[in-house]
Amino acid sequence: MKPHVAFLDTYDTEVRAVITTAMPRGWRVTFPDEADRSVADVWFAGWTPIRAGDIAAAPRLRLIQKLGAGVDNIDVAAAERHGVAVARLAGGNAGAVAEHAVLLMLATLRGLIEFDGATRAGQWRKERARAVTRGLAGKQVGLVGFGAIGREVARRLAGFGTTVCYYDPRRPGAEVEAELRTRYRHLDELLATSDVVSLHVPLKPDTRHLLDGPRIARMKSGAVLVNTARGGVVDERALADALHRGRLAGAGVDTFEPEPPAPDSPLLSAPRVVVTPHQAGAIADNVVPMLRRAVGNVASFLDSGAVPCEDAVSMC
Repeated sequence: MKPHVAFLDTYDTEVRAVITTAMPRGWRVTFPDEADRSVADVWFAGWTPIRAGDIAAAPRLRLIQKLGAGVDNIDVAAAERHGVAVARLAGGNAGAVAEHAVLLMLATLRGLIEFDGATRAGQWRKERARAVTRGLAGKQVGLVGFGAIGREVARRLAGFGTTVCYYDPRRPGAEVEAELRTRYRHLDELLATSDVVSLHVPLKPDTRHLLDGPRIARMKSGAVLVNTARGGVVDERALADALHRGRLAGAGVDTFEPEPPAPDSPLLSAPRVVVTPHQAGAIADNVVPMLRRAVGNVASFLDSGAVPCEDAVSMC
């Protein structure tokens, strides 16, 4: 069977050309401006929400393949009710997200946005930088979530002279901890002792507002918070309040609740915040590798009705 694959997101011209070239010959590939997605066999989903009504209106749909790891924007329960399988790409963008997390740590600690703007405006603030910026070396970095992305962050921090600890309900074992030179800490202890806290958990009912007002208040005074996970993991108003009061030294934010953020989002007006448009996993280098893996999942599903268990959301 040669499937009809509908991409649900809108891409830049350059990325669209790469996608079209990389897809297998004989497969029908369409984008939102070309065909009604309801007649496709497979959906390739990125950031576009997929609700129960969307699935119900697509009688030919057999598989939703997420071009990423998080499926919080997909109504998986509705898919299961309609007999539609859901797959992801577990760890597929882990390296890219980890790099961006470290970038946000450095940009926040070093006041990159403030001093870039000042220099462009003709203000030479070298002595101001000496007074208020900090390095990453010698800091304790606490990783909340120690799956594929959290572990890649730990690997990248190895050369910065940091101490890395982590919290995750599913501890990976002593061998992984030794390999990555990390130590387990209870969440409250990690928050109270870390100079930088970096979030790497999926958005689920038990992680929504995991960092709420009381937990943010437990963070070390002058700490920095980095969120490349999901916006809903953090109470954004509580975070903005901690920044306004000077309780926290800064934040690096790649994800918001909702997305894109409203113009009056409290984080957009908070001081010492570096913001990016949920771009951590979106790098040109990764488009083809992600597509190849997604195509492999589709081919496996059409052949056997299953995909590798690490990528299966509703099949294994």
